[in-house]
Amino acid sequence: MTVSRRKTLALLGGGLILAATATAGAFVATRSPEKALQPWEKAGTYDDPRLFALSYALLAPNPHNRQPWLIELTGDDAFRLHRDETRELPHTDPHLRQIFVGLGCFLEQMAIAATIKGFKAQIDLFPEGLDGPIADVRLVEGAKVDRLADHIMDRRSCKEPFQEKPVPTALQDELRQYGSVWTKPGDVDRIKTLTWDAWMTEMNTHRTLKESVDLMRFGKAEINANPDGIDLGGPFLESLMVAGLLTRESQLDPASTGFQEGVKMYSDMLKATPAYISLTTPANSRVDQIDAGRRWLRLNLETTRLGLALHPVSQALQEFEEMAPHYAEAHRLLAKPGETVQMLGRLGFGPAPARTPRWSLETRMMNG
Repeated sequence: MTVSRRKTLALLGGGLILAATATAGAFVATRSPEKALQPWEKAGTYDDPRLFALSYALLAPNPHNRQPWLIELTGDDAFRLHRDETRELPHTDPHLRQIFVGLGCFLEQMAIAATIKGFKAQIDLFPEGLDGPIADVRLVEGAKVDRLADHIMDRRSCKEPFQEKPVPTALQDELRQYGSVWTKPGDVDRIKTLTWDAWMTEMNTHRTLKESVDLMRFGKAEINANPDGIDLGGPFLESLMVAGLLTRESQLDPASTGFQEGVKMYSDMLKATPAYISLTTPANSRVDQIDAGRRWLRLNLETTRLGLALHPVSQALQEFEEMAPHYAEAHRLLAKPGETVQMLGRLGFGPAPARTPRWSLETRMMNG
């Protein structure tokens, strides 16, 4: 994620940052990873209706920005979606649930984008069984433009403190078609405690912390070379890197000043949350997970349309051993017996974050 100036100044103090910035000179003026952001500019520029829709789909939210999709064009009007098995998160997502939720987000954004050109996406999930391709998709003419299509390019996940204002009842009502909205002070406080405890568990479990740190991209060059994972860029953060104050080693050391300040920033962010929304499914099959991803994507576009911010905070839903108590508490608080909580998000009013780096469509194609 690109960290704001406010956060960076809080991290090590204004004097250090300003000194680093002044020393860097022209360096800090050209820190935008243009290559990694090009897929946003190329979205919708393809003549083939499949590539047109897919160029928007690859901008969909997904766990740790792993972008776990591969595309095989078939015939003249269809394609097959595969899962890139090199993009897994074995420590925080050992059963691939989050990966499949992300693939659902991809499919829904593709389907919405296809309607811009008047096409409906006919999606056949798991055509060769659960261990095979994710979906066969055929585009057929005759669709009306989806009402959420206009908001694809503005959709973000907002990892910032939200304003101290409630989510209006009218907006809550619009979002209940997607999940359960939690606004009562007692409920919000309990969920805040849950999300904080779960995040701290992930951060204090070495293998899960290292999984995230290994996926951090430090600065413009790394982000452009590998535009997935967790991007740490922008002039302020890169000034810290030049000064040797922000390193992988410090991010792996819970005793370091940088780590502790990061904990404080995350705590401040979680506290600044007026509401939550949770998405459940009747069970936890692969189809349930795909469906949850499709619903989450529509929710994210809906919140964008309504001027709201949404931020997934699903650490408590992860299925590694140390998270088990929080997983159980999440289901006690947020689900009916037998249901699975697939997504949990902060909800409120927040700033508009920057675009997230993406691999180009061409790198995600298996042919064509």
